[in-house]
Parts: sequence; structure tokens; C-alpha cells
Amino acid sequence: MKDFPEFQDEAFDLRARAELALAFDPGQPPAHLFRKSAPLLSRRGFQRGLAALLFTGSGAGAVFAMRPPELVRGAIEHEYYERTLRGNFMEGRKILEHLGLGKNQDGKQAIPGYPQLMRPCDIEGHLVYHLTTFFEKGGMVTVFAFDQPVALQDDAGWWGNVYWQVLRSREGKPLVMVAQKKKALAVAQATFGKPAA
Repeated sequence: MKDFPEFQDEAFDLRARAELALAFDPGQPPAHLFRKSAPLLSRRGFQRGLAALLFTGSGAGAVFAMRPPELVRGAIEHEYYERTLRGNFMEGRKILEHLGLGKNQDGKQAIPGYPQLMRPCDIEGHLVYHLTTFFEKGGMVTVFAFDQPVALQDDAGWWGNVYWQVLRSREGKPLVMVAQKKKALAVAQATFGKPAA
């Protein structure tokens, strides 16, 4: 290989370099040459994270807002496990008393619909009288009447793939009704609930 001679600055180059060195302060470069970081709210990653957090929070809030009271959730779970159970495990007269249904015009006590299951049960530590009955113009409805007074407000909704409703019996006690069809709840409400004033 051929050796290259060492590069020599010419006089013009030396003078130009000296003048440029005197033209600018050798300290910090001008501020306009520095990169400015974007504000936190205008960063795409932060915006996406904030949107995901708001969406998740809204969804969780909506689920918790629609969630029924604990006793109603217990009744829905209980109805799910006893949905296929059939039989009369108690007297019809006793369950009618707890449902708030007195004698009809004939002086006889009749259980509404076609009863499928009548039995005492335990839901969340409360003694409950369970009636599953079929209404021809509505469908299957499960009604729970609590033995002791409970604090439940009149309400209705959809949870766990079933419709539920809390209403007052004719005697003013809360009843929890669970059905897979909303129409069945309407028919049962007319039968078990307080008559319209």
C-alpha cells in the first residue's frame, strides 16, 4: 500500500476555522437546537393507556351498578341448582301464608299456577320458603318468601342469565321472584304482588 502524505491545512482553511471559532460562544449550543419532549397528555402510549383504563373502569362500574343485592344473588344461585327438582316437601297452606296469599272467594286456598316444587330452604343463613310454579300464560317462576324480615327494596333486573324481581306481597313482606322469561315475572307479579290501588 501506498503511504498517503499527511493532510495539510491550507491558509484559507486555518483562517476560516479561526473565524468560526470566534463567531460562536464555545459554551452550550442554542436552545432551539435541543429536542423538546412532548407533554404527557399528547403522547400516544399514554393516551391509549388512559383510554383503556377509562373503558375498563366504566365496564366494571356498570357491572357493579347492575348487580343485585346479596340475598337476590343467593336466591338466583339457589334457583339454578334446584331448577330440576320437583316435589312437595311441605303443606301448601303454610307456603301460602308466607307468600301472603289468603283464602280466595270460595274459602279454599289454592296455590297459583301449576306447582312444581314447594320446600323450605336456606339462603345466606335465612330460612326461605321456595315455590316453583308454572303459569300457563307466562312460564316457570320461582318465588322465595323469607321467614324473618329482611331489608330488600323493590327492584328488578337481569343477572346470571335470568330475570329477577323483588316485590311486596299483599301483606307487605318482600318476595324474590326469579324466571327465565320476563313475561313470567309479569304474570307472577299480578298474582303475588299487592293489587294496584
